Amino acid sequence: QVHLIESGGGLVQAGGSLRLSCAASGRTSSRNVMGWFRQAPGKERECVVAIAQSGSATNYADSVKGRFTISRDNTKNTVYLQMNSLKPEDTAVYYCAANLGGLISSKKNAYTYWGQGTQVTVSS
Repeated sequence: QVHLIESGGGLVQAGGSLRLSCAASGRTSSRNVMGWFRQAPGKERECVVAIAQSGSATNYADSVKGRFTISRDNTKNTVYLQMNSLKPEDTAVYYCAANLGGLISSKKNAYTYWGQGTQVTVSS
C-alpha cells in the first residue's frame, strides 16, 4: 500500500502561484512513476504532468507547459508541483497518483494509488 497526502492548495488570484506537495508513505519507492491530475466540476480527471522515477523525464499537458513545474525528492518521498501564472481555468481538485514501477504515463488507469485531493481555486 502507498498512502499519498496532498497539501498546498488554496485560493489565489489569477497570475498568482501555488506549490502543491504530495507526501508518500507506506510502500514507497523511487521506482514509482508519479503524476499530478486534476478534475474540475463536470469534467473528466485529466493528467497535468507525470514524472519518471529518476525525475529525468516529464510529460506535461499542453495547457500547463511553461507555467507548471514538477519535481521530486526521493529522499523525502515527496513530489512537488509548482504552479505559476495561474488562470481561472486551472481551478480544480488536484490529485497526486503513484504508478508502481511502471512507465511514465498520462493515463489515469495506469496509476494504482491516489491521494484525497487538494482544492485549487483561481479567481479572476
